[in-house]
Amino acid sequence: MNGNTEWLRGRGIGRERFAGYLADYLTELGYEVARAEETEPPRSRVAAHLAKMNPSIPASAKELSFTFYPTSGGCGAAWDAPRALVAGDEGRMDRFVRELTTHLERVIATESHMASKVVRPPVSQLPWRAPTQAAEPA
Repeated sequence: MNGNTEWLRGRGIGRERFAGYLADYLTELGYEVARAEETEPPRSRVAAHLAKMNPSIPASAKELSFTFYPTSGGCGAAWDAPRALVAGDEGRMDRFVRELTTHLERVIATESHMASKVVRPPVSQLPWRAPTQAAEPA
C-alpha cells in the first residue's frame, strides 16, 4: 500500500461506500468531516476535526484522516492520522479504535444483509504502532 499503514479491509463493499459509513459515524460523534475522491490513483479520503465536545474522544483523536483504496473483492482502509499519540492516551485510543471498528463491522454487515463485511488484514497496523498479526478466527 505505498507506505500507508493498512488498518481494515472491506469485503464486498466499495471504497466510496466504506468511506461513507465511516464519515457518517464520525459525524454522529461530533466531528466535522471532509471527503475527497481521487481518480489517479483511485482512492477516497476522509478527514475529520472534532467540532463538538465529546468526553469519550481521546485528545489524540481530535484530528483524524483515513484513505480508502480499491482491492480485489472490496477495499482497504489506511489510518493516516494521528501518527503519534498524546502521552498517556494509548489506552483511550485503543478503546476508541475498538469502538470505531466494531461499529463499522456491525453497520456494514447489517445493512448489506451479511453480504459485505469488515475484516482485519493479515497485518493490521495503526501509524503509532508496529505491525501486528491479525488474530486467528475462532
